[in-house]
Amino acid sequence: MDTIFEVPADCDGERLDLVLGQQLSGLSRSAAQKLMDNGLVTCGGRAVKKNMRVRAGDLISVSLPEPEPAETRPEDIPLDIVWEDSDIIVVNKPRGMVVHPAPGHTGGTLVNALLYHCGAELSGIGGVIRPGIVHRIDKDTSGLLVAAKNDAAHASLSAQLADRSLSRIYQAVVCGRLRDDEGTVDAPIGRHPTDRKRMTVTDRNGRPAVTHYRVLARYSGYTHVECRLETGRTHQIRVHMAYIGHPLLGDTVYGRKKPEKGLDGQCLHAAQLKLIHPSTGEPMSFSAPLPDWFTDALSRLGPTE
Repeated sequence: MDTIFEVPADCDGERLDLVLGQQLSGLSRSAAQKLMDNGLVTCGGRAVKKNMRVRAGDLISVSLPEPEPAETRPEDIPLDIVWEDSDIIVVNKPRGMVVHPAPGHTGGTLVNALLYHCGAELSGIGGVIRPGIVHRIDKDTSGLLVAAKNDAAHASLSAQLADRSLSRIYQAVVCGRLRDDEGTVDAPIGRHPTDRKRMTVTDRNGRPAVTHYRVLARYSGYTHVECRLETGRTHQIRVHMAYIGHPLLGDTVYGRKKPEKGLDGQCLHAAQLKLIHPSTGEPMSFSAPLPDWFTDALSRLGPTE
């Protein structure tokens, strides 16, 4: 599959491997360099070098090999099922479980567990890697996630995500004392320009992102908050709270570099989920109580202020 694009003005003078990552969603810097090594990237019809810097208006052609579908195996992994019918399944994902297979995580994922539990019932829209998956939460985030059992349900839930009628509310602990009792972070989020595993607030290739927060309790040096997503960008709550100077407790990617209060990974739990049932049209609301690891973290923060 060939992709051709013109280097935009704001990328003038940048390395081509970085520009490829910005222009081709999901392409890592190392993958871009491999494509160049294999002669699959040209500029103006000529082969390029990995360290090449581009100019605005350069015409870049990329030959992307067809992806090879990976077989995802059903695995007998226990699931905390909150709701299930012929259209949807709502699960309370434990902390530490990856949602779908990826490099380094080919087994033990939520998808492996869903395939065992649901068999062939899952929607095929997500393909062999993400069958039934409509939205995701990070490995170290626990809580509610809905999966679709058929394509019609998948399309309905995806539309609800797009028009924001599917509501997700999280609880988190952030570092520092939030001054205001509530607030909104409205800042676009895009891929970090040099670290492809991270997201960042950026106007360059950033997509609109809105997070509303409300203080639940204040501790010495920490704040327990509720966060409601208006949009659903990758790592949105983690990026937004770090952006306003209050990274999540335990988040060594966007916050403090050493684990705190016994947590290695962000203190974040998807506590509430609201949606419209794809078949009945009835509003549905689900909740998942704070897990033990979260309440243990709260107990180590000391008395509330």
